Amino acid sequence: MLNYIWIALAAIGILSGIIIDVSDSFNDKYANGKEINAVFLLNDSTKTKVASELIIPKESLRTIYGIDDSINFKGNTELTFIKSNSGSFVLNVNSNSPEIIQQIASAEGKSDDIYGTFISLKRSEANIIEAKIVFEKVSFLKMKGITNAILDYAKTAVNIALGLIGIMALWLGIMKIAQESGLITKFANAAKPIMKFLFPDVPSDHPAIGSILMNISANMLGLGNAATPFGLKAMEELDKLNPEKGTATNAMCTFLAINTAGLTLIPATAIAVRAAAGSSNPSIIIGTSFFGALCATSAAIISVKILEKFSIPDFKFGDWIKKSYKLFIGMFSFSLIAITLFTTDIFKLPSINIDIIKEIIQFISILAIPLIIILFLSYGMYKKVKVYETFVEGAKEGFDVAVRIIPYLVAMLMAIGIFRAGGAMDFLIILLNPLTNIIGFPAEALPMALMRPLSGSGSLGIMTEIIAKHGADSFIGVLVSTIMGSTETTFYVIALYFGSVNIKRTRHALAAGLIADFIGILAALFITRILFG
Repeated sequence: MLNYIWIALAAIGILSGIIIDVSDSFNDKYANGKEINAVFLLNDSTKTKVASELIIPKESLRTIYGIDDSINFKGNTELTFIKSNSGSFVLNVNSNSPEIIQQIASAEGKSDDIYGTFISLKRSEANIIEAKIVFEKVSFLKMKGITNAILDYAKTAVNIALGLIGIMALWLGIMKIAQESGLITKFANAAKPIMKFLFPDVPSDHPAIGSILMNISANMLGLGNAATPFGLKAMEELDKLNPEKGTATNAMCTFLAINTAGLTLIPATAIAVRAAAGSSNPSIIIGTSFFGALCATSAAIISVKILEKFSIPDFKFGDWIKKSYKLFIGMFSFSLIAITLFTTDIFKLPSINIDIIKEIIQFISILAIPLIIILFLSYGMYKKVKVYETFVEGAKEGFDVAVRIIPYLVAMLMAIGIFRAGGAMDFLIILLNPLTNIIGFPAEALPMALMRPLSGSGSLGIMTEIIAKHGADSFIGVLVSTIMGSTETTFYVIALYFGSVNIKRTRHALAAGLIADFIGILAALFITRILFG
């Protein structure tokens, strides 16, 4: 399935880019070659190259670009006089500039400069020039954006992988000590009933169980830097049990589904963005995010357990449901209790303070990494493990793993970059709008929901923009914050973890991950509408 998804992302992105570029050219969206009335305020009228301020009246913006702005556009420029009454200029563009101006600036791969020419019509005073300006010609903007995105995402993929080397070396070294001392086995035995249900094909004393437990625990505490190395180590250990190399096992698919569900107690990133945006209560999304993530995790486990059965010859779905219904009832009951605790009026009772709960979890998160290192080293020394040599032995694996995932990250991030830069997201939003309107999902939040499984940085940017526009404490602001805390970047996680062990056939892992994302987003909408709608 991943092969089809990958080629579809790239192909749809390129096709949409071509369609948009042809349409923009046909409609002359960027007014190529058209003269625009403007005014230059010169800092010095005696030089041939001089800094100035460019002012484009709002009437000119409306006439040329159809921008209904209530204020004039102003920007810093540098003029070069070729003749006494004409020359060229470089206009500096920023995020406050009109969108069409920003798009023109990005035409040559730069986001902050526009080149143009001018003809002076009149000098009202020595330092004021009324002129007609012509911006640089813009064509195939989307295709240029696709080219830049491919190069940028390839660089990003390598930077991500290289950035993991030190973290991987640290945590794989620590895990090696825990493994040699037998501490991982103790953790695995403590969680044996749960692990046996989730990973029946993995022996309870296998090193993979310990790595999985550490990964899930780190994710729940929001320790992403620690969770990733533990997850990669878990995949490596699971691959040792894999009878068919290159094809994901049921255990791998289950592990990936749990990771893509993104169950976290404190959605630190979303809270930080809300706080920076001036929210009166940034942490109000803790309960809603946990609700969404718990629903997503439950959906991930149920879907992955159901989907894996269809690969078994002569599988009888009805008989399996009769045998397994008690487990699913238990999971549903546990989820319902946890959801009730995190989303009802319990937080309004005087005896329980949400801020205290938040501070306790944050305190544990801060101390978790130092305590884990101290515990593992101390226990290793107690068991007479040569901790230094063992740490170095485990750390050596970090470099190999980090380098091995580069091709997979480059491939996946490149396809996502093409899909985004080509404008395919806009078409997808248009197609899904009728459906989202039926369920009451705000159109303003749809870009966030669609971007979240694809890109962490992209969804963070969209969330920040939506909050800036609508307010952190508005319904839409709380909704996108909850979506951010309830879901994970599914495609990145799959490329990262499966790439580390050269898995090419992902089986049902992607489907289960996307189901988890879908349920998590719906749950975020449901709980946000109940509490804040």
